[in-house]
Amino acid sequence: MANEVTIPLLPCRSIDEITEFYGTLGFTTTYRQTRPNPYVCVQREDLQLHFAGIEGFDPEQSYGSCVVIVPDTGALHRAFAEAMRAAYGKVLISGIPRMTSPRQRKNTGKRSGFSVVDPGGNWIRFFPATEDEETPTGTPHPKGRLAKALEYSIVLGDSKGDTPEAARFLDTALTRDREAAHPVELVEALVYRAELALRLEDPPLARALLTEVDGVPLGAAERARLANTLAVAGELEGSLPPTGPTGEGAV
Repeated sequence: MANEVTIPLLPCRSIDEITEFYGTLGFTTTYRQTRPNPYVCVQREDLQLHFAGIEGFDPEQSYGSCVVIVPDTGALHRAFAEAMRAAYGKVLISGIPRMTSPRQRKNTGKRSGFSVVDPGGNWIRFFPATEDEETPTGTPHPKGRLAKALEYSIVLGDSKGDTPEAARFLDTALTRDREAAHPVELVEALVYRAELALRLEDPPLARALLTEVDGVPLGAAERARLANTLAVAGELEGSLPPTGPTGEGAV
């Protein structure tokens, strides 16, 4: 047999919330019913997702999840990010719904995946079909203690979804290994910790970490290797609340 198709059926609190959110990401509603049970189907090109509305359902307690294999996770993430900026004025990084940044995970064969956490609390996990290749920039990929700690922290935060534990683990590693770390691994760790800070509703810490990133001395080859990470840092900065008399920095 060949050409099989699997369509995830996921829980949600409200099919209206689902329809609105996925509509902003470029999905169309292909079927919708309210009786005898709320049910909606959305589709974007060949990707189909089905949702069942459950009365009293709590998205914070959802275990709904699925994996989607796509040709180019970077292009899809950029499309979703642009759609979020158009609809919400920023990329949603904290709360429900939200989207994580593309990163390699050691438990996925070094594939740079990202996740969309939808209004039902479902983790839609996007990955490429093949492993990422090392970029030949001439800068060796750092393999120090901080890089290894970052790998584990990403598994905790982006695979398991345990943001507080991912932050705690990475804080310990940064305290211990910050001074000895290669600039590349330090920037990668700081940017991920800033993203975790935003997920934990701590914009002042995220701002401080991103300021520290700006102060890390980098050569041209290091900046080339960190191109995606620095792009994420810029996205995070754009998600910070404004400072000033009515903003985060008000006194």
